[in-house]
Amino acid sequence: MRKLLVAAAALTLGFTAMTAQAAPNVSAPLIERTKFFGNPSRTQGRISPDGKWLAWIAPRDGVLNIWVAPIADPSKAKALTAEKTRPIRSYYWAPNSASILFINDKGGDENFLLYGVDVASGAQTTLTPFEKTRVQVLNISREVKDRILVGLNNRDPRWHDVHSLDLATGKLTLVFQNDGFGDFTLDEQLKVRGGSKPRADGGVDYYRIDDGKVGDKPTESVSFEDAGSTGPIGFANDGNTLYWVDSRGRDTSVLVAEDVKAGKRTVVGESPKADIENAMMSPKTGKVEAYAVNYLTTEWKAVDPAIKADLDFLAKNLKGEISVTSRNDADDLWTVAVDPVTAPSALYLYDRKAKTVTKLYVTRPELDGATLAAMHPVEIKSRDGLVQPSYLTLPPGSDANGDGKPDKPVPMILLVHGGPWGRDAYGYNGLHQWLANRGYAVLSPNFRASTGFGKAFVNAGNLEWGAKMHDDLLDAVDWAVKAGVTTKDEVAIMGGSYGGYATLAGLAFTPDVFACGVDIVGPSNLNTLLSTVPAYWEAGRKQMYRRMGDPGTPEGAALLKERSPLTKADQIKKPLLIGQGANDPRVNQAESDQIVKALQAKSIPVTYALFPDEGHGFARPENNIAFYATTEHFLERCLGGRAEPFGTALAKTSMTVPHGAEFAPGLDAALKARATVTTGK
Repeated sequence: MRKLLVAAAALTLGFTAMTAQAAPNVSAPLIERTKFFGNPSRTQGRISPDGKWLAWIAPRDGVLNIWVAPIADPSKAKALTAEKTRPIRSYYWAPNSASILFINDKGGDENFLLYGVDVASGAQTTLTPFEKTRVQVLNISREVKDRILVGLNNRDPRWHDVHSLDLATGKLTLVFQNDGFGDFTLDEQLKVRGGSKPRADGGVDYYRIDDGKVGDKPTESVSFEDAGSTGPIGFANDGNTLYWVDSRGRDTSVLVAEDVKAGKRTVVGESPKADIENAMMSPKTGKVEAYAVNYLTTEWKAVDPAIKADLDFLAKNLKGEISVTSRNDADDLWTVAVDPVTAPSALYLYDRKAKTVTKLYVTRPELDGATLAAMHPVEIKSRDGLVQPSYLTLPPGSDANGDGKPDKPVPMILLVHGGPWGRDAYGYNGLHQWLANRGYAVLSPNFRASTGFGKAFVNAGNLEWGAKMHDDLLDAVDWAVKAGVTTKDEVAIMGGSYGGYATLAGLAFTPDVFACGVDIVGPSNLNTLLSTVPAYWEAGRKQMYRRMGDPGTPEGAALLKERSPLTKADQIKKPLLIGQGANDPRVNQAESDQIVKALQAKSIPVTYALFPDEGHGFARPENNIAFYATTEHFLERCLGGRAEPFGTALAKTSMTVPHGAEFAPGLDAALKARATVTTGK
């Protein structure tokens, strides 16, 4: 399967006094935080190309590492890596199955290096030993077994040069020096066949590249409006069939096969309601065999009749959202992930010849048998007629007839996704389950600018940060109130990245709507945000300006200032909790520092949790557990839900609280208890 496109204690000092409400009737026992946010038992299981090995990520001495086992006997697993601090979160099988490749950064700085580990010996090699460099794994081909293509921005931090990496020797050979291409089209023989260049108007031009020589004129020109949902995604093994996703002349992007020699294009998959974003491609031919339509839930459509039989068999024998996570070269063994939504996901081995499925593991077995909540897909109409595909989770026991509406209104968390050019989707969601277990309804709307629902929906968000995009969130709250999910005075807002911005905007621009807010790595000042984005975002800079506002023009800078929560920080009057990674390269620490300083100057209470070893979000489970322990006590005071005692939640975290520990219930005492244990005094 390939991704097609791209990615308070008693409050005074100006706060309205609040009384904690009685906890809602939740029939399920309280589930420990560690079961939601601790390390998974195993995850990301994949079979090796030669079909002899199975790899996955699992804890070793408390840190996520890569493990391997013979496919014939997974019980003989061995840890292949020995990371001590930073968890490994992604890896790749080398095409020859002799090694495993993985990337990792330092403390969340996103300067990823590429490492290789020999499966037989466990010897580890740093394959891209460059400081302040972000490696990109550009292509791992089934046709070429001894090398891969990687992108490195060590020459110019804005642009990634294409290199061939010899897997046996580690030698890097320059294939294409990049002076302005945002992306490349590569074939399965590891040749650079084309590249995309950003235009000043936010559009993209596509050029043909032959033996390193760039064509004089673009072969394709894509407008700004289509640039986010149109582009080539790769060649089939024959080197002649080029697949595209394309929204030109239509709203939702379709999957297209181009015969390069003949110049003919054929639509392979389409949907009037959703962009085509995922496909299954044959490991033998590279041809598309099936594609996914994901509007409210995911539906697979077979192109190849043989694959239809496989998908039908899996759907009959495995209950839940199904995704094929790996296939060996012979294509007779697959790993298949199954997400039941109300239970932890599991991984199965599918033998295509024998027509058998064998369970390999459950990702979070500690949640097996726990009472988890259903996720309800809903459509919410915005005030101007746009429809927001959204997801609602209710506290266990609050919806006796299972119709997706609680028997009586309950407190609600509006959980806003990041991006904003991304989306929420149907499936098991740890945040939803944790908050529902604490007694809250959780609503995640896909507001305008969310991707996957057509270009008109994305472009409706252009220049609408803090405006119509925020109106969509308010309309989602109104829908929930009218539907009897909650009451207007029992709604909190929470989110990370753009969701953190939405939280700050919600409290600053509409100070009477939300009871409180939890902001995780959210920008407070859009002008400073855009002035500090990483250099390697250069290819998307003009698109960001057209979607948010251009800080290089007086009009754009004024718009960005108007839409910045920092501008109206003095309007905030509800409790606010902020979490920030000190090494965040996307939303710098200064974004949180600025608004905390502004609130301090106005004597407005805010609690600020800072993590010195994290970046854009929190990777270490110890830090997630600490922050969410703080969050649930914060929400308990705000909305009256349940909270697990702090206990040892702060014991192993790096979390510091530079300001406002006294405003978050129980946090000050927990910090003092940790200090006592640490110092022995």
